[in-house]
Amino acid sequence: MSWVLFLVSAVVMVVAGTKLVRYADQIAELSGLGRLWIGVVLVAGATSLPEVITDISAARLGAPDLAVGDLFGSNMANMLILGLIDMIYRQKRIWQQTAYEQTLIATLAMGLTGLAGAFMLFNGGSGHGGLGLDSALLITIYLLGMRVVYRQEDVRRRQKELERVVEAGEESGGVEQRRARLTRAFVGFALAALGIVLAAPYLASSAKDLAEQTGIGTTFVGTSLLALTTSLPELVTALAAVRLGAFDLAVGNLFGSNAFNMAALFIVDVAYQQEPLLSVVSSTHVLTALWSILLMNVGLMGIIYRAERRFLLIEPDGFLMIVGYGLGMWLLFQAGG
Repeated sequence: MSWVLFLVSAVVMVVAGTKLVRYADQIAELSGLGRLWIGVVLVAGATSLPEVITDISAARLGAPDLAVGDLFGSNMANMLILGLIDMIYRQKRIWQQTAYEQTLIATLAMGLTGLAGAFMLFNGGSGHGGLGLDSALLITIYLLGMRVVYRQEDVRRRQKELERVVEAGEESGGVEQRRARLTRAFVGFALAALGIVLAAPYLASSAKDLAEQTGIGTTFVGTSLLALTTSLPELVTALAAVRLGAFDLAVGNLFGSNAFNMAALFIVDVAYQQEPLLSVVSSTHVLTALWSILLMNVGLMGIIYRAERRFLLIEPDGFLMIVGYGLGMWLLFQAGG
């Protein structure tokens, strides 16, 4: 029964997450935001909703390791997705099509993941009313980082808005038509978000039951099975973006989602309430954090160096990410997650 409930809720989550991303992209397009900003903030936040809602439910069920494992495991899964896309897309190297500004997002995601790992390694920090100051620091740094990204994209955004105003002025009824489309996009976004909110508690509870039935442990189940499931919207979105040639949207979504997941530790910490979240979870998550940083570093180097060389038609960066993910899962399983 747990497997059936898990699969049904996972399907609902994926469908709703995919619809949510599509409407979020429409909202971003109609509002004149830049592609990098869309990927890093709007789309990354939208595709991370399954992680956030699911992990809030897991925390309230008293399974903090399941929640934290999902967030760190999703970071690894996102890099697996990036590696798969780099391997599958044969026309051009993904890294050569992305803006150098993506290095800022990758560095932010790596820094937040490293901080979270350090907090867990040293048994968390002080807290107040069951809320850890460490998780509050993570979301503060995330918001400051997003402000820096926004300021970088502000000039492009204003130029696009000016172009849209000119086009709207030339076409009769252009403004009213755009407002109507924007309203429909917001309605669709809200309905898709509602689907995620309704499915998330069942996904979390069934995953917890599976962990207890199999005896594998909530840490490993959260990092592998649940993380892969809640990362499916990122996979669907990234593949669609690459097909459209929107490489910054695809890469920004994945790195931005990783940064958002670390900020989401604060939200999960609030939901847990009992005591500071990072002080009670298994130290095995430190291994997942470290492995996430290593995989993100491979992607960062790919963006910086933009190498074109292939070995036996194999992308070395993507290959390292895929093999690295598999090795990380094996190490986590051996660690007794």
